[in-house]
Amino acid sequence: MPTDWYMEGPYVKNCNCDPGCPCDFNQHPTHGQCEGMAGMRIDKGNFGDVDLTGLAWGAAYHWPGALHEGNGDIQPLIDEQASEEQRNALLQILGGQNGGTFFEVLAFVAPNVKEPLFLPIEFEVDLDERSANIRYGDIVETETETLRGIDPPDPYRILIKIPGGMEYTNEPGEADVASAKRIKSTGAIPFDIENGHSSLAYVRHGNKVETAEYRPTVVGG
Repeated sequence: MPTDWYMEGPYVKNCNCDPGCPCDFNQHPTHGQCEGMAGMRIDKGNFGDVDLTGLAWGAAYHWPGALHEGNGDIQPLIDEQASEEQRNALLQILGGQNGGTFFEVLAFVAPNVKEPLFLPIEFEVDLDERSANIRYGDIVETETETLRGIDPPDPYRILIKIPGGMEYTNEPGEADVASAKRIKSTGAIPFDIENGHSSLAYVRHGNKVETAEYRPTVVGG
């Protein structure tokens, strides 16, 4: 019997695609491969009786081609403040073992799981300003900045909306698009990226959170 779980909070996904990531449209990544990070601060959450409020998690990832082709690599990044129970809970959630469409799909298309790291996490995000500074110890760091107009370079807002989607799970089903000024990893999945894509949203995930009944077709692996 799966354990009931729930989490909500600000979510950031930064990758090597140009802003407006084609992966959100089930297309091939801008540069042929996909790599970057995703992470979330849990403003409210639980895994059964285990309280997850106040913790954060992240992951570095790499796909050799389009996400729907599978065979991705992923390295979980877990808040070092988490107790052993909380660590186990977060790893089970990220591994898709207790439901939650987004995490089930992620586990399906990224089956190559690297050793989890337990790190101090700095998770600063301003959804209204479309900006973020996030650091997972000395292993992963990223900076997000709002898109800007050409002349003058005023803040420029673009939204992506996926009704019933599995990732941007909020009432309108949308996320802000921004610019990932830098994304760097020195862990098991190394990369150093400038001027990539960033998605920012306040999301709600859990095995009772309703999303579209969507499962990707993996055509490679």
